[in-house]
Amino acid sequence: MHQSSTLYIGLDVHKESIAVAYVAKADHAEGVSLGNIGTRQCDIDHLIRKMQSKSTHLVFVSEAGPCGDWLYRYLTKKGHICWGVAPSLIPKKPGDRVKTNRRDAIKLARLMRSGDLTPVYVPQVEDEAIRDLCRAREDAIRDLQTAKLRLKAFLLRHDIRYTGQATWSPAHLRWLSDVVCPTPAQQSVFHEYVRAITDHTERLARLEQELTEHGQTWRLAPVVDALQALRGVPCTVAVTTVAELGDLTRFANPRQLLHYLGLTPSEYSTGERRQQGGITKTGNSHARRALVEGAWAYRYPAKVSRHLPLRLEKVSKPIQDSSWQAQIRRCKRYRQLSARGKHANQVVVAIARELRACMWAIAQEVPLTP
Repeated sequence: MHQSSTLYIGLDVHKESIAVAYVAKADHAEGVSLGNIGTRQCDIDHLIRKMQSKSTHLVFVSEAGPCGDWLYRYLTKKGHICWGVAPSLIPKKPGDRVKTNRRDAIKLARLMRSGDLTPVYVPQVEDEAIRDLCRAREDAIRDLQTAKLRLKAFLLRHDIRYTGQATWSPAHLRWLSDVVCPTPAQQSVFHEYVRAITDHTERLARLEQELTEHGQTWRLAPVVDALQALRGVPCTVAVTTVAELGDLTRFANPRQLLHYLGLTPSEYSTGERRQQGGITKTGNSHARRALVEGAWAYRYPAKVSRHLPLRLEKVSKPIQDSSWQAQIRRCKRYRQLSARGKHANQVVVAIARELRACMWAIAQEVPLTP
């Protein structure tokens, strides 16, 4: 049997099955569907043996998703090329109204052959573990905020008002312990809401402790320590950024990193007309949110806080100097943009772009062990 030099194999991965199709390297070769296979490793091994009888060089491609990372790692470990592509970046014909697993698999194989696909970054197993901790912490924060909002809404419905200044302070918690509702049933509801807040608070503390302990032995811990030299980048922001983006040196320049985070302005230009809008908000939303959160620290004048010197002790003198210079520059930039009448959110996003470029530059100076 004649063997083709390269076969491009499209995999439409689902929870219980994988639709498989392949296309030969020849330009006019038609796509061939192989139907569905199982998701077990033995099913993948059988597919590999079947394809190797047709070609010595196999290139696999699948959509990135919750079922794709293990497949990428397994095929890569076997020595094959495997790409995961973002579904939102797969070219689609406007008039194509028929979507099936078979068609999707053939389309992936054809687009891979034509070079119209861009691979996504698949983290290593230990990097994904830290990322899961960061995302679990974000979920705990959202659950805690929701629980607090429910309790405040319950008290407001019954006209039970706190007259102090700051909520959730020690004084506010003491006031909550003395609240008495009109009926026993409502008192039970109140205690359940308070208990939910306590549970979420303890859960958040446990996750932050786990994140700190596992982050100290992480292979990217030196980068996390170096990024904390920047103002507005405490441990949680630094760990979240590195866990979501991986090794920042994989980006050739800061502009690629900004495109990946969706921090570049959208644009619609035609002829001599050029119109820019808000940021694209594409890419990783977790890292973008952490970055914007840290950028709010630059609305105050430049200074060395009581927490920053402790973080600066872990980095070299050149990084300390660049951190201070960057702080002066960004604080000045914030005042300049605010004086021009820019909205505070626009100013913070502009500062976040500069902060991300500074993070990329710092990551270039931190050596990592392979």
